[in-house]
Amino acid sequence: MHLVAMSQPDNTRHVPDSLRTNPTIDERANHCFGCGPANPQGLHLVFTTDTSDPANITATCHFSLTRMHEGPPGYIHGGIVAALLDEAMSKLNRPLNVLAMTRHMEVDYLRPAPLHQPLVLVSRHLSRDGRKLYHQAEIQRPTGEVLARGKGLFIVLDEKLLAAAGLTQPEN
Repeated sequence: MHLVAMSQPDNTRHVPDSLRTNPTIDERANHCFGCGPANPQGLHLVFTTDTSDPANITATCHFSLTRMHEGPPGYIHGGIVAALLDEAMSKLNRPLNVLAMTRHMEVDYLRPAPLHQPLVLVSRHLSRDGRKLYHQAEIQRPTGEVLARGKGLFIVLDEKLLAAAGLTQPEN
């Protein structure tokens, strides 16, 4: 595995500070199905983001799933595949300094994704048009063979609405 100097684990979501009186959105999201450490049924994914090239931001996660996530015998359920791709793409929003939600997502199931084998999630930021963010993600074997690919449109949430809902601090 080749890591660029600017790569760093996304630890903020995985080490929630529940003792703070004003928890961050990441701390409130520690039950996220994809990456939340406090969700006993979650996937507990840990991503590394690479922002060394701002025009080519990526997020990567190495994982392996069990029969709990089975669809066809021996393979990951298609809904879990979609959740993995969505989670990987959502990880690109933080290095872009925005809070955004999935508006639309397409999934191409190219080959069955096996259980009990090491797999890699890789996502890439493609472009931005105002509040619209376009991302892509793939589930790959360690050899680079692509098993599934997703493309997503994420909408940046309005800062004033988030502050009014108490989810962020209002800007000064």
